[in-house]
Amino acid sequence: MKKKLDLQSWNRKEHFEFFKDFDEPFYGATVTIDCTHAYKKAKELDCSFFIYSLHKTLLAINAIPEFRYRIENNEVIIHDNIDASATIGRPDGTFGFSLIPFSEDLTTFKIQAQKEMTRVASTTGLFTRSFDMDNLIHFSAIPWLNFTSLSHARSYSLPDSCPKISFGKITTENNNKTMPMSVHVHHALIDGLQLSQFIDLFQYLMNN
Repeated sequence: MKKKLDLQSWNRKEHFEFFKDFDEPFYGATVTIDCTHAYKKAKELDCSFFIYSLHKTLLAINAIPEFRYRIENNEVIIHDNIDASATIGRPDGTFGFSLIPFSEDLTTFKIQAQKEMTRVASTTGLFTRSFDMDNLIHFSAIPWLNFTSLSHARSYSLPDSCPKISFGKITTENNNKTMPMSVHVHHALIDGLQLSQFIDLFQYLMNN
């Protein structure tokens, strides 16, 4: 379900109108996430760290209203739930786009994610199903690279206001595990305050 935001009463109306027509309205930050507890917990639950961390990501995304905002025909739409379009790797070195529905329950989410990952891995090409929705985050993991910044390939002519989140390589030092996380968001919808709130909430969920 979704509804329109009343732009006239929105205290960010001027910000929205200023940023929405930028050639590049996305901005981002790369931060270091402590995943010591989360990595251990995922193992205890017999859950891949990829699925576990994606679930925590979606929990944080869905908890912050601005991360559920999308732009459609110069209007702001508020979605009830945000799902994940994650890149899924294949044995031949290629990847395909997936569609993993959000569920607050980790067990349910794990089953759905595993099913979708198996499906994508058995296909070829990039688009393995139709995507006619924008209640998504674009999610990817680069587990081979301990990056300190990240950019994204984008078509400026393609309407897009979905947040883009990427995880990097897990490194261990003094028994503590960390990983880089890159978050890119559309400035017409999300400011630095909400970006910081998302990162803080995500770290909290990874720690608990």
